[in-house]
Order: sequence, then structure tokens, then C-alpha cells
Amino acid sequence: MSDVGLDTTNHLDEAAATDVLALAGRAADVDGVEAVSEAFRLALRSPHTSVTHLRAYAGGSPSEGLLGYAAVDPGGSAELVVDPVARRQGVGRALLRAALDAGTTGVWAHGDLPAARGLAASEGLVSTRELHVMERPVRDGDDVDPVLPEGFSVRAFESGRDEQAWLDVNRLAFASHPEQGSITLEDLEERMAQDWFDPAGFLLVEDTTVTLDGGAHPLAAYHWTKREPHSAARPGHARDGDEGAGTSGEVYVVGVHPAYQGRGLAGPLTGLGTAHLARQGVKTIELYVDGDNTRALATYRRAGFEDAAIHVVYGRPPAP
Repeated sequence: MSDVGLDTTNHLDEAAATDVLALAGRAADVDGVEAVSEAFRLALRSPHTSVTHLRAYAGGSPSEGLLGYAAVDPGGSAELVVDPVARRQGVGRALLRAALDAGTTGVWAHGDLPAARGLAASEGLVSTRELHVMERPVRDGDDVDPVLPEGFSVRAFESGRDEQAWLDVNRLAFASHPEQGSITLEDLEERMAQDWFDPAGFLLVEDTTVTLDGGAHPLAAYHWTKREPHSAARPGHARDGDEGAGTSGEVYVVGVHPAYQGRGLAGPLTGLGTAHLARQGVKTIELYVDGDNTRALATYRRAGFEDAAIHVVYGRPPAP
């Protein structure tokens, strides 16, 4: 398709955002994996982000229908999706080149599908980051809370009270993480406004040996769980024969304040979220962890999690 036209904007209206989500849904139905992550989905309608949206149309006219979409965030991370009916016609290549021109330093290939690998290689891009999707089935006994080390207690997040303390710990725990460590109060509030948010599943671990002004205890760690309404496991990952098989929950994000690392919290912290999700009736628990985070990978593998998929970032090879 030689007449692919591109539109670039920093704001999408409701109709345009709906079109992108519909396209992403069609692609997910074919690919078995979502091409647009939560952060970029939120950016479609958020007034707070400065994401660059790139849309591909036949003949360059929106009236001809949306063929593909890409987005580049301020940190240089990008995602890209092409409508299944418009693939192998130059749409993906046009969007990728436009994203690179817009300043992306890395493009996500969710699921690292063969077509994405081929497109990246043809443009001279190489793998620069891996994100492991890990999962395991809920087992007997998972619904029992583990025992925390002495001097620590757990409670649920309270809106209007815990936002700043969580932001502070999250920033320190993910100081080197390109996305998680940069979350702002506005980002947090957007997530809290989603229909999946449940403060009862946002677990805060406090150091009860220290009392701050006002009687509060310092936040040492947290385990934020997530369960999408009507959630289902990826195709092929549900357990046959289970009533309600396919329902899934997520270890959304786990963080430990650097001052409390090495204090024996990692294992029990994982177990707290697992227990909460198990009591909600999920059958499968999944999580995401960077490939270079060897400590976290080891913790989750000890807890029985196994790789289910790998997402890859493709970028320019490092200079020699």
C-alpha cells in the first residue's frame, strides 16, 4: 500500500480514542496478545500526558478508516499496532519510521511475535529489553496470609491518606525503572479511577517499630494486586475442568523501600498478594518482571511462577 497517510497529534478526542481501542481489540483477537499496554491506553484519553499519537490512514484521509496506530511517550518508549486486514502493506513500517523520527528509543513488541521481530530486524533494530510475563495456577493453601518478619504489619491502602507515602516509596524502589519509577500523583489517581481498582487489594506493609509524627508507621513495602472485571487467562492458559476456569488476577506491582531490602520481606510480600487474589476466587495469577531483575525473577520462580510470554523492546544497537 503506497498511499499510507500519517497523522500526528498530542491529543485524541473521544471518537479517535475509541477507534484506536477498537483497532487494538481486533489485533488482540488475532494475535492473542494486547499490543497497547495499560499506560498507553490511559494516555489515549488522559489530559495530563504528552504522548505523541501517530495514526495511519489509507490515502491519508481519516474518512478512509484507521489502518494502524503508534504512540511515543516523553521517555522515548513506543508501541505500535496494525489492523490485521492492513498488514504486509507497509503500514507498520511507515508507523515505525515515524515513531523513530518522533524520538522513540525503543518500540515494544508485546509477545515478540515473528512479524514484529522481522520488521525490527529489517529496520536495523535489536532487542534492548525483555519483560517476562510469568504465571502460575492458584493452589491449595494460597488463600492463607504468610507470616511477616517481626516488626512489620500489613493493612489496605486508604485513599486520601496514603498517596504521597506510596509515591515516595515507589519512586525509591524503582529509581532505575523507566516507567514505574516516574509515576506521578496524577498517574496514580488515574489508576485509582479505573473500574478494576480495589483498595482492599492494595496492600501496604509498615514498620511498626517506628512511629512517625501523628502516630503513623513508615511504609516499608507494598503489593498492589489487580483484577480486571471479567478477567480471563490468555488462550491456552485456563485450567480445564475448573468451575470459573480462566479468571485471572495480577501481581500488579510490588515494591520495597531500599532501606528495607534484605530484611526478608520479598517472599511474604509476594504471598500477601497471592493470598488476597486466591480469596477473590481467581484461578491463575500472573505478573510482569524485567529480564535483568534477577533477584525478582528468582523470588517469583521460587514461588512457582513460570514464563508464559516475553515482551521485547527493540531499539538502535548501542554504539561500538
